[in-house]
Amino acid sequence: MRKAVISLLLVSAAITGCGSAQHTPQNTASPSAGGARQLTDAEELRISDAQQRLIGTCMRRQGFKYWEAERLSLEESRTLGYVLDDVGWARKHGYGSRIEAKETAARASNPNLAYRKSLSEQRRQAYDEALDEGIDAPVIAIEIPGGGTLRKRMGGCVAESEKKLYGDPRAWFRAEKAVGHLRSLYVPRVLADQRFSAAQNAWSRCMNRAGYAYKDPGASRQSAVAQASRTAEPKAFEAERKLAVADATCARNTDLRPIGEERESHYVAQLRDRYGEALDTHSRLQHQALDRAKKIVGPRA
Repeated sequence: MRKAVISLLLVSAAITGCGSAQHTPQNTASPSAGGARQLTDAEELRISDAQQRLIGTCMRRQGFKYWEAERLSLEESRTLGYVLDDVGWARKHGYGSRIEAKETAARASNPNLAYRKSLSEQRRQAYDEALDEGIDAPVIAIEIPGGGTLRKRMGGCVAESEKKLYGDPRAWFRAEKAVGHLRSLYVPRVLADQRFSAAQNAWSRCMNRAGYAYKDPGASRQSAVAQASRTAEPKAFEAERKLAVADATCARNTDLRPIGEERESHYVAQLRDRYGEALDTHSRLQHQALDRAKKIVGPRA
């Protein structure tokens, strides 16, 4: 799934241990200090939908059935980063727990899983080879910022779909993973930044006035998750919704999002000397994929 407006804040799950949820952002999370604009959530979803369409076409050409992933509405699909400041969205969806449950149910009932399971062993192997070439697919390995290596199989209809969208699947994989893992380098700097810390402290004081004692948005969201595990669903959702509204109201009143965005851009810019090529390649290939996706699928409603 994803990304949110403040990419640093998209990694809240890693920092605070909270799960993902949704909100209504204006931009995506891919950091880009300078250069082309970041894609919106709607634009990234269109690329994802186009890839599903391309994979399905390719699989059917290989003699297999393939169902595209169930699509949530645009409102439901929008990702939530560390800062939720859309009060209207929070009032309706809380932190998005019901949307997450809907997604989980859709994954569990994915007809592709049942179809693959229904195939004979020989046909199942052929299905896997058609999809991504299975264990015999070529493997690409890249070093990521902050240390470590990532590997990916590059074959079958998945690789074909990426080639048609991005032109060079290997270049896209390298750029996408490099940019994503830049977060491990700049997130700690933003969290320790004096301006961001001051805004977050102001958010905490605002929440206290609303009757909630949390030091940061991650703690607030964790509380909602914990409450859901102890309380019946309707009651838990109502508590989640009220907490999310207070969270979003305080975030808006303290300018937590714009301050976080500005501080993120500042620290990402400091990484351009070393990672500027990856940032620029990521942006260029994303925009190229969007142009191609527009010819394949329409926007989500």
